Amino acid sequence: MANNVGLVYDPIYLEHETGAHPENPDRMRATMALLEESGLLARLARINARDATPADLALVHDSRYVEAVHRAAQEGGGWADPDTLITPRSYDVAARVVGGTLAALDAVVAGEVASAFCLVRPPGHHASSAQAMGFCLFNHVAIAAAYARQRHGIERVAIVDYDVHHGNGTQDAFYGDPGVLYVSTHEFPFYPGTGPAAEIGAGEGRGCNVNIPMPHRSGDAHYRRAFEEIVVPVLRRYEPQLILVSAGYDAHFADEIAGQQLSVDGYGALVSMIVDAASELCDGRVVAALEGGYHLVALPWCVRRTIEIMRGDAATPDPLGTVPPREPVGFDAMLAEVKALHEP
Repeated sequence: MANNVGLVYDPIYLEHETGAHPENPDRMRATMALLEESGLLARLARINARDATPADLALVHDSRYVEAVHRAAQEGGGWADPDTLITPRSYDVAARVVGGTLAALDAVVAGEVASAFCLVRPPGHHASSAQAMGFCLFNHVAIAAAYARQRHGIERVAIVDYDVHHGNGTQDAFYGDPGVLYVSTHEFPFYPGTGPAAEIGAGEGRGCNVNIPMPHRSGDAHYRRAFEEIVVPVLRRYEPQLILVSAGYDAHFADEIAGQQLSVDGYGALVSMIVDAASELCDGRVVAALEGGYHLVALPWCVRRTIEIMRGDAATPDPLGTVPPREPVGFDAMLAEVKALHEP
């Protein structure tokens, strides 16, 4: 019997109009079209997004930064950094992204759905307390982790981030905090330049920040090993009460923003391991929220596969297939270094 999986999507997410920027509304249009054509959309429980309040945003972001983004949008927008555009609708859209993620979390914690996927944009994991960067304005997954603890009294939250880029904003939010485990696989060295294995947390949070810096051209087998040998054991040791996923699909081989070699099947294997760990550790409570992924065929198929796995459905073969495996330079040495840093 299929699991009851919730979906957050709001048409407002199209209103962050970025033109020819890689992070543009076509990402949502293409993904929603595939979900609808496949019949999967009709089998999901729709969760209504709400607007995040300033207090919600202040769980991670400096209130002066929140107001600066609001003011910039009201004044017509502009570039927050060389990659990150604020448009006249960006504050309202990004607040609904956060609010949608929090609504999904509420629904999962209340048992209204078994798990949830948030089809949202713009992404969030690069946004720090007081800085927009890397296409990101507000850090929806980090805010959700803080909200889960404050609103629902959850003591241990795990965030698994498989975007191709390191989530520097999420790492910064919880670097000294043992109440949040942050685990990231990301191409390294690559934008934003953070996330070496040696960044393991500080103070009481030491050991609760797990960076797995994947070499250029890592593929399905390498990511699978990273999850089997590091991510899943670390989750088991931490015993989270909730797993949040920064679901970035820009490590797919077709995505030109980076240089990794994952396929839809490869992503499916990672999601399966997260879902299985959640079933074992936290009653299956998973909230996944979209981060990156810019190829307009690969992204929709990765999202579809993720939701199929969350529901327990049979995986639909994807049209993109795989690429011939390559052996990235330094993978075994990297894996050994991370293990040495995080083995009990």
